[in-house]
Amino acid sequence: MPCRHISVTGAPECSLRLALTALRAGLDVSERFPPAVLAEADRAAAAPVLPAYDATDIPFFTVDPPASADLDQALHLSRRGTGYRVRYAIADVAAFVAPGGALDAEAHRRVTTLYFPDERVPLHPPTLGEGAASLLPDQVRPAALWTIDLDADGRTLAADVRRALVRSRAKFDYAGVQKRIDDGTAEEPLALLKTVGQLRERLEAERDGISLHVPEQEVVEHDDAYELTYRAVRPADVWNAQISLLTGMAAADLMLAYGTGVLRTLPAAPDGAVGRLRRTAHALHIDWPHHVSYAELIRSLDPRLPHHAAFLQECTTLLRGAGYTVFRDGLLPDITAHAAVAAPYAHCTAPLRRLADRYAAELCLAAVAGQHPPDWVLAALDALPAEMRDGSRRAATVERAGVDIVEAALLRDRVGDLFDGCVVDVEQHRPTVGTVQLRDPAVIGRIEGGHLPLGERLRVRLTQADPITAKVRFAPA
Repeated sequence: MPCRHISVTGAPECSLRLALTALRAGLDVSERFPPAVLAEADRAAAAPVLPAYDATDIPFFTVDPPASADLDQALHLSRRGTGYRVRYAIADVAAFVAPGGALDAEAHRRVTTLYFPDERVPLHPPTLGEGAASLLPDQVRPAALWTIDLDADGRTLAADVRRALVRSRAKFDYAGVQKRIDDGTAEEPLALLKTVGQLRERLEAERDGISLHVPEQEVVEHDDAYELTYRAVRPADVWNAQISLLTGMAAADLMLAYGTGVLRTLPAAPDGAVGRLRRTAHALHIDWPHHVSYAELIRSLDPRLPHHAAFLQECTTLLRGAGYTVFRDGLLPDITAHAAVAAPYAHCTAPLRRLADRYAAELCLAAVAGQHPPDWVLAALDALPAEMRDGSRRAATVERAGVDIVEAALLRDRVGDLFDGCVVDVEQHRPTVGTVQLRDPAVIGRIEGGHLPLGERLRVRLTQADPITAKVRFAPA
C-alpha cells in the first residue's frame, strides 16, 4: 500500500503512517465496512422510518468542531415565563438501523467511533453517520426530540421526549459560539446557552458534582502534517456540555421511574483515594481545609498554574471505574448514580458515535409513551455493559496510543535534547517514576530516575522516542 505523506515536521514520514497502520492491525480495526452493511445503509438512507410529528418550524442549531459531519445533537433554547425551555434533538439512529440486520451487527462489533490521528473509524457507514442520519443544516431529519422545562434557577420542572422531524438552521463551532456570545452578536437562542449553562453549573456545584477542566492534549492536522497542541476548555464548551448532562440526567430519571434502563454509573471514591489526594495537595502546596469538599476545591483551581494542573491530573484517578449498569422490571441496581455528576445519569446524546445511546433513547421514548420496551432492546440489554466496556477501552487505547505515536515521531530526531517540563504525576509506590508535561512541544511522557518534584518545573532529557513502539521516555537532566 502506498504510504500517505503525513508528517510532523512537513517532510514525508512513512514510519508514522506505518505505526498508525500497525496500531489499527493490532486492535483489529478496519475503516472498511462489509459490502452487505454498505448496501443496507444505502437502502436505509433512501427509505428511513419517519415520524408523523413535524417540528421543522423550530430553528435548531448545532455546535461541533468545524470539520465534524456526524452531528448527533441540535438544540434550541428559549425563555418560558420566568424559566427556560431546552429543546434538544438527538439523531434517531433507530429510524435507519433495523434490529438484527447487518448494520445492527456491525454497530455491535464496532461499539464506538474511533479517532486516530490520520483518520476516523466510524460506528456507522458515512452514508448514514455523515449523511442521512446526521443533523446537518437545512436538512429534514428524524430525531428523538427532548423538551426540558427549567425554572428560573435552571432546575428541571418537566422532561419529555418524542420522535419528530427536525431541521437545523445553522452549524456553529465552539470558537464561533464563544465569539458571538462574548461580543453580544448572538441571537437569543444561542445567547441563552450561556445563561442556561451557567445556571446548570451552579446547580452542579450545589450537588457537589465535578467537571475537570484540564487542558487536553490533541493532534492537529495541517496540510498532511501533524502538530501537538494543548486545547484549553472554553466556557462555551462547558455550557454546551451542561445541556448534554441535563439531558442525560433527565433520561436517567425517566428510566428509573420506568423500571427498565441503562445508566452510566460511577461508584463513590473510596476514602483512601481521597486521602491520597489530600496528601498530594499538601505536597503541591494547595490549601485544602477539611471543611472544603473535594468538588468545591476542584472548582477553585486554575489549570493554567502548573501545580494546579498537576493536581487536576491526579484527580482523574477518582473518575476511573465508570461503567454501564442495566436494570429491568423495576429491580433497581445498588448503584444508580454517577459520582462525578452527583446524580443518576445516562448516555443518550451521541447515538451516531456510541452504541448504548440508541438503546437509552428507545427506553426513554417507551417510558414517556407508557409502552412496553421494544423486544429488540430488551434482547440486547444484558450484553450491552460488557460491549460498551470493551469498546470504551479500545477507544481509550486508540486515543492515547495515537498521540504517543505522533509524539514519538515528532521527537525521534531529538533524543538527548533538553526540555523544560513540569511533573504532573508521580507513582505512589515508585517515587522515581512519573509523568512529565512539556510546554513546547505539547508532549506528555514517562519520566524515570531521581527525585521527581510533583507540580514543579524541571529540566529533562529525552532518552527514547520510537514511533513503532509508541514510546517516549525522559529522565531528569
